[in-house]
Parts: sequence; C-alpha cells; structure tokens
Amino acid sequence: MKNEYIPYPAIIEAIQTESFDTRTLKVRFKDKRLRDSFDYKPGQFVEISVLGAGEAPISITSSPSRKGFLEFTVRAVGKVTKAIHKLKVGDTVYLRGPYGNSFPFEEAKNRNLLFVAGGIGLPPLRSVINMAFDNRDDFGNIKILYGAKAPDELCFKEELKIWQGIPQAEVLLTVDKPANGWKGNIGVVTTLWKKTEISPKDAIAYVCGPPIMIKFVLQKLLESGFKPDNIYVSLERYMKCGIGKCGHCNIGDKFACIDGPVFSFGQIKELPDKEREI
Repeated sequence: MKNEYIPYPAIIEAIQTESFDTRTLKVRFKDKRLRDSFDYKPGQFVEISVLGAGEAPISITSSPSRKGFLEFTVRAVGKVTKAIHKLKVGDTVYLRGPYGNSFPFEEAKNRNLLFVAGGIGLPPLRSVINMAFDNRDDFGNIKILYGAKAPDELCFKEELKIWQGIPQAEVLLTVDKPANGWKGNIGVVTTLWKKTEISPKDAIAYVCGPPIMIKFVLQKLLESGFKPDNIYVSLERYMKCGIGKCGHCNIGDKFACIDGPVFSFGQIKELPDKEREI
C-alpha cells in the first residue's frame, strides 16, 4: 500500500524572485518515472518539506499542460517557507501529493473566463490561466484582473506582459501604493470594474486572494449578475496533513484539503458564517 505521508525528492532547477519576500521555484523529481507519471489538475496543492524545518502546503502554479516539471510560488512567512527561501538551485526539496480538488476546466470550455486575484492569490490561478492559454481555441474571452500592494509585489511581471499580447485576452493591473514610473490603476482590485466590461454572459469567474479582498470581489461579481455556481474561489487554510486526517483545515463540516481548496460560491454560502471568513 502507498504511504500517503512519504514525500519524494525533487531538485530545484531554477528560482525566480517575484518580490522582496516571494519566490517561484521550478523543480523536477529525481525519479524520471515519477517525473513522467505525476499528474495533477489546476488548483491542486502539494506538501513541500525541507529536512529539519518541516513541511507546508503550497499551491502548484505550473500548468498540467506543460510536462516534466513543477512550479511553486512561495512567500516567506513561517519557519518552513523561510527555509525554502534559503535553498539554492541544485538543492533538494521533498514533495507529496497532489491533494485537493481543482478549478473547473472541461466544464468551462466554450465560455468566457474571468480571473480576479490579489497579491499571492495569482499563483494558484496561474495554473488554470496558462492551461487555458495553451488550449486557447477552447475558450472565449479571457480577462485577468490583478492587484497588489505595490508594483514590486506583482508576481510574474514578465509573464503578465506576455498574457497582455494574447488574442482576446485582457490583463488589467492595479496597486494600492504606486511607485515612481507606475502608470497603471491605483486602488483595490474592485476599482478595475470601472476600467472594463464585466459580463456574466457565458462566463465563469475564478477568484483567489486575501479573505477581505475575496469578500468584496464576490459582492461585485454578484452585483454584475454572476450566479453563485459560476463563481469559484480557492480558500486558504493550513492544510497540515493534506488528506483529511488531522482536522486543521475544517470549515464547518468540510475539509479544505479534500473538499477544496476550490469551492463554488454556492457551496461557500452553505458554510457557517463564522467559519468561511468571507
């Protein structure tokens, strides 16, 4: 029987600095058979461990349509993530997973896609964004609204420029505090509603970010006419075991690690107010 708690070694192949406290790691499993067979869906996560530091749940930010490697965007906020930030190219991390459910993809084909992200909320959405772009003919318009505290804290700065050049794609950026040279929007991500047309017609919305941001984005989506079952949110919880055993990530009668982390707003509305935070 497979032991769900045993991680597998992976080599760090590249490290990209996103901001002063956030990095993206590109890794490959040491075992070629595992590299070729590892399968996951956009929105899922893995448990990443560093020997001597522990393990932490991290969303997979690479796309399943791009094989042979995995990417993770990590913000240094705790013991494990700070240990990950100390690693260099060629070092080893240990992975187990993938865990959780995923963003709807096949169900979204032939529809318009709206992505709304705040801060470190873009990395989980990047997986499904790039998968959609890699299957561009299967979707209608793709719109990405992304906000961060400051320009330097925007993730994937070069990739955002690439997305802006893809046909029938619109990428709108905003920051809370502008820096010298910033020519984009200033304000929270919901202020971008004034910069574009947000239509619920034949559309699905994907949302990820801080709880307070999600709360106000959901309000705007509902005001724009989106139905609760056409809005999908990735909820952040400390998913310690990843397989529904420890109870750290329970939300009412749900576990974020196995029932989520992706929930439709229709599902979220059924959760107790004190549990859902949004």
